[in-house]
Amino acid sequence: MFDKLLIANRGEIALRVLRACRELGVRTVVVHSSADADSLPVRLADETVRIGPAASRQSYLNAAAIVEAARQTGAQAVHPGYGFLSEDADFAEICAENGLTFVGPPPQVMAALADKSTARALMSKAGLPLPPGSVRTLPTAAEALEVAAEVGYPVIVKAAAGGGGRGMTVVRSAAELPRAYARTRAAAQVAFGDDRVYVERYLADARHVEVQVLCDNHGNGIHLGTRDCSVQRRHQKLIEEAPAPALRPATLDTLAETALRGALSVGFTGAGTVEFLVDEAERCHFLEINCRIQVEHPVTELVTGIDLVHEQLHVAAGTPLRWRQEDVRLRGVAVECRVNVEDPDRDFAPAPGRLDRFRPPGGPFTRVDTHGHVGYLVSPHYDSLLAKVAVWAPDRDGALDRLDRALGEFEVAGPGVRTTIPFARRVLRDAAFRAGRHTTALVDRLLAPPAAGAPPAVDAPPVAAAVPAAEPAPVPDIRADADPAGRTPVTAVPAAGPNAWRNP
Repeated sequence: MFDKLLIANRGEIALRVLRACRELGVRTVVVHSSADADSLPVRLADETVRIGPAASRQSYLNAAAIVEAARQTGAQAVHPGYGFLSEDADFAEICAENGLTFVGPPPQVMAALADKSTARALMSKAGLPLPPGSVRTLPTAAEALEVAAEVGYPVIVKAAAGGGGRGMTVVRSAAELPRAYARTRAAAQVAFGDDRVYVERYLADARHVEVQVLCDNHGNGIHLGTRDCSVQRRHQKLIEEAPAPALRPATLDTLAETALRGALSVGFTGAGTVEFLVDEAERCHFLEINCRIQVEHPVTELVTGIDLVHEQLHVAAGTPLRWRQEDVRLRGVAVECRVNVEDPDRDFAPAPGRLDRFRPPGGPFTRVDTHGHVGYLVSPHYDSLLAKVAVWAPDRDGALDRLDRALGEFEVAGPGVRTTIPFARRVLRDAAFRAGRHTTALVDRLLAPPAAGAPPAVDAPPVAAAVPAAEPAPVPDIRADADPAGRTPVTAVPAAGPNAWRNP
């Protein structure tokens, strides 16, 4: 294990990593901006380094300053948390060039999976099902129109380099597509410095289900079950739970085994998440692989009893996986709510300010991950996430009731401060959500104004659309041991049962 690790992040995830390091006897260095000089992670760190002003591009996205801070303090490893540089392959490579262990997959794996078009092609080759659409990127609007006509509307135009719910435009007719295509390319260029896009069929009423995987540097991998992340606004998750509810056991097994096969086929290491859309017929469609710890990782920890950050650090230090697939047992149900400093009554506008009152909930099986405290000034410069409330219970109804109780106890107040707690409690009481029949359309339905004289809305199962499957495409090999000329093929791991996952 490392003697000293640098945490290249802020807020609750910096605090989460810091606590894991302290439990493992690893000293910590926390880098921070001027705006976070008095934050809780900075207060608790063994060492701190100010790396720039409040603006992220001059601080938390300043790779050179972070690496220099690690060098000056003698840190051996860098944990990027989530967001910021956590999935930046160039940053991971810079760390390696400076003798620092990056807590995450190899840079070449990250680079391939960060490009959604390449990731789709790699997963298609590994046997994962894709949503109907283009595997390669589409350089012209005419090609986008051809693909859309083939798969049928609605479609979604996606940036190949997109992430965090950005770089996506839903298109419902051919007349809309040229303008949406141009707009998405322009936005992608500004946001990611890469204007490549692709098109796939938009599954309007699908479930967003993901699988947590852990892989080491010795070819071993396990999955830790599923999470449902369907409660989203503008592709940003609000409530997550484990395991995914109301799916057949066979579907859950298929998702988990398929996800792990895909991760191992590209030489993935560390903690990652394989994301899928699941339609009303429980057909699974690969979306992407995230190469980092997820915001929603606590629900997996609560149902498995496995500390994912501990495992990240052990894998990064070169230790073989300490768990076998047969050791993983899912018990009960866990649900997490993100508490954002936003005003739901003003279209979720940011509502930062000083916290004059801050009292997180407590009680049995209730976990709160937060960097907030009385007197803390929530900065307008960063993400609005203030806390995550996660609960566990033996069954789903008990977990939902416990989360509602916990959110009702959570006291957050200050000048101008508003949170998403009232809206989250509204979701928890929605009939479709309580029954596990919700899809990614839930939040839009709750926020939509009722039509004059219309009867109350009733959730109906969507009608399946008959669309052709995407064609696989030639793909590069990006494993760490691949021949530079690309002659070593990517080998898919056969689905030989839940306890037989090992990279050949």
